[in-house]
Amino acid sequence: MSSAAAGLPLGSDCGEALDALGRASRIVLSTHHNADGDGAGSEAALAMHLAGRGKHVRIVNPTPFPEAFAFLLDDASRVLPVGGQEAADACREADLAVVLDTSEAKRIGPVHALIRHLPAVVIDHHPAGADGISGIVVRDTTAAATGEMVFALLERDGAAWTPQMAAALYTAVLTDTGGFRFSNTTPTCLRTAARLIELGAAPHDLHRRVYGSFRRRRFALLQESLATLEVHESGRVAWMIVPGAAYGRTQASVEDLEGFVDVPRSIRGVEVALLFRVAKDGQTKVSMRSGAAVDVNQLAAAFGGGGHPRAAGAVLPEPMEEAVRRVVGAVVGALAE
Repeated sequence: MSSAAAGLPLGSDCGEALDALGRASRIVLSTHHNADGDGAGSEAALAMHLAGRGKHVRIVNPTPFPEAFAFLLDDASRVLPVGGQEAADACREADLAVVLDTSEAKRIGPVHALIRHLPAVVIDHHPAGADGISGIVVRDTTAAATGEMVFALLERDGAAWTPQMAAALYTAVLTDTGGFRFSNTTPTCLRTAARLIELGAAPHDLHRRVYGSFRRRRFALLQESLATLEVHESGRVAWMIVPGAAYGRTQASVEDLEGFVDVPRSIRGVEVALLFRVAKDGQTKVSMRSGAAVDVNQLAAAFGGGGHPRAAGAVLPEPMEEAVRRVVGAVVGALAE
């Protein structure tokens, strides 16, 4: 076991999780809706590891596997759309479900109904929420990314590493640390990244794929969103709204929003940044980012959401104007305290 793997306090549940993975023959993997690089990369790497052990593995997510991270998959046919018969059959025939990068049932949406009859392994670096998925839970809130935890698990399992497995987990860590810029970039995280490079991950190529190959539609969407940028009179809170009609005009998607919240976050003096958008069901989604002044996980929890102390989110039933008023007011109040 590498020093990077040894540095992660995964606890006794790690052994139980590996035993469950070893016993299972048909396994379904899932992650939260609108999967990010951490969820997608963790799924891709674990799927390759398990397939290499002779397991029948399928990926069933509540929303489509992100186009931006499809290059991490070694076999795209493993990914099954949640509403299809193949996904329902795969979940019915499986003997284990593995949920990555979330431990909350509501975060996997319709997938939960498909896998609730299965024993489950949950691997997550977020704090526990109120709507926990039952099963063996491997949790480490000190980990920079779930991919860091999956790396440690696979090292302990004696993985037969391939460059593509290493690339998937390097991408997971890269994206959840904002390119190794965020405060969750720890010595253990960097040791993990170094080990993954030794195993075949190519930093320059992966950075280019993740941060240097955006479609033009993303910038058209950003252009429209920038017109909504506002800064509170205190100078400590800034927010931006993604206009609902802009998706149609720009032919963009939710995937194209990656990094948008960093725009208000980058304004000098801003301590909390917010990004608002309208969900398909008409509710308002907000992403929150914070410096050291405010625990946005607690703020998000007050609105039924959650995440990390420095990065969290929530869904509000109110229309946009009211949601912005409530959330900005809560942030200003928290900063005043």
